[in-house]
Amino acid sequence: MSDRTCGVAVAAVGTVVAAVMFGAPTASAGVSQLTVNPSLSVGSSTNYGTGCTHYLEARLSVGIVPVAFYDNGTLLAVVNPTDGIATMPWVPSSTGAHTLAAVQDGIGRAVDVSVGRGYRFGESCVVTGG
Repeated sequence: MSDRTCGVAVAAVGTVVAAVMFGAPTASAGVSQLTVNPSLSVGSSTNYGTGCTHYLEARLSVGIVPVAFYDNGTLLAVVNPTDGIATMPWVPSSTGAHTLAAVQDGIGRAVDVSVGRGYRFGESCVVTGG
């Protein structure tokens, strides 16, 4: 990754973190909770692995406004919620630290996870490292 690309990624993460920490209190929508479901993945240090399918779930204060999901500042997808929850599959492509974020109408939540190397066995995944 070039220094410029790295700088852009850092700036994007900073923007997400700022939105999470300093979201306008008058906004009518926002993410109240972000969870990362490891599904059928298991490991000794982490349950999150490359090539394994995990699910990001954002619980929302307003269930009709789209939600943007990010991984280390890179937009993954914009999802329309159902019944106050926005969910999307997440398959990490690299090991190491990942900051995942969900933002709705400028207000969001972030969570840090460690990703190890995943080995798929059907629907399940075994994770090493992390």
